[in-house]
Amino acid sequence: MKALQKNLFKAVVVAILVVGMGSHAFALDLETARSSGLAGEVDNGLLAAPPGASSAAKDLINSTNNARRAEYARIAAQNNLSLEAVGTLASQKIFAKIPAGTWIQVQGTWKKKAE
Repeated sequence: MKALQKNLFKAVVVAILVVGMGSHAFALDLETARSSGLAGEVDNGLLAAPPGASSAAKDLINSTNNARRAEYARIAAQNNLSLEAVGTLASQKIFAKIPAGTWIQVQGTWKKKAE
């Protein structure tokens, strides 16, 4: 079981890196969208627009989520896991890496990450 968790962890890290690198091709990149409050991370591993955000990051959010869903589906199939389990694990890894002040949604409630 530990080996499966280790392999899954590696796959999720790779997925996050791949999705992050792909976002630099957009006029508005993911880091800028997060830091300016246009996009926030959700506990299912996807992005969403936090409260009060304009729709300026809509295309970035949709493109990033599509890439994440595809990668999560690949990881889930490879490890015989549900898509939801992979998304939840990915969100934990993402939440650990994003800076304080970034919008996050946990169990349906939006807040800014404390630390």
